[in-house]
Amino acid sequence: MICNICPRKCNVDREKTQGFCGVNEKIKISRAALHFYEEPCISGKSGSGTVFFSGCNLKCVYCQNKIISSGFGKEISEERLEKIFFELKEQGANNINLVTPDHFVKKTIPVLRSAKENGLDLPIVYNTSGYCDENVIKELKGLVDIYLTDFKYFNNETAKKYSKVSDYTAVAKKALKAMVNNVGAPKYFENGLLKSGVIVRHLCLPNFLDESKDILDYLYKTYKNDIIISIMNQFTPINIENYPEINRKLTEKEYQNIVDYANLIGISNAYIQEGDTAKESFIPSFYELKGV
Repeated sequence: MICNICPRKCNVDREKTQGFCGVNEKIKISRAALHFYEEPCISGKSGSGTVFFSGCNLKCVYCQNKIISSGFGKEISEERLEKIFFELKEQGANNINLVTPDHFVKKTIPVLRSAKENGLDLPIVYNTSGYCDENVIKELKGLVDIYLTDFKYFNNETAKKYSKVSDYTAVAKKALKAMVNNVGAPKYFENGLLKSGVIVRHLCLPNFLDESKDILDYLYKTYKNDIIISIMNQFTPINIENYPEINRKLTEKEYQNIVDYANLIGISNAYIQEGDTAKESFIPSFYELKGV
């Protein structure tokens, strides 16, 4: 299977070798469990039924999940993946949350179709870095209800330095447009949980306030209240001594500056974070292969 499903366009046969993402064509996951640290309209009180896929098509120097992005996990069948969805539902999950699924999307699509035909009635969340092919996103129409996507960078120089990708911004813009076209403006259940829609996360980096503001400008001018913007302060520096300019947490003053700017330009459909969220304790344990 020659793989070009992500913007990297590796053009490699993943039946014989690994792609840039670090995995072959067999579905590989590192954890499947209820997760309580997503946005409130996703986690709610019962938790989001998260499935963490192994591998990643970005190489972020500050990655909090390097264990799994480097390929740690267990290979499973499509049948097992579908069973996991129903196991999470039985545990009380508000939704099924596919975390970094891009490099397995061609195998995940038939699993989602089968699960829905067999009675899975929870919203499906596509949780991605934003660096995904717009045409693949279009194929997900009718299968994915909620897109939980990053918008990491506005300048490709920043993206290349910290995530080893030179076309992040253009790709993320096209992918986001396809996501909004797929599901439209946010819709909620009576209990306040998100039923469908797009949440765009932006993780603020220390010393990059202007770039964060450029991203907020773009998102609000382009989509107004048709998306939910999540402004995140939880940047956690882990083993990035070679990048001294970001080798620290975001200060309260820096984060407040960005939040004030969001208010200034009119953003109201948004989440902000309070308190000290930049902790390694917020990072799930993957070594246990929970739920796999």
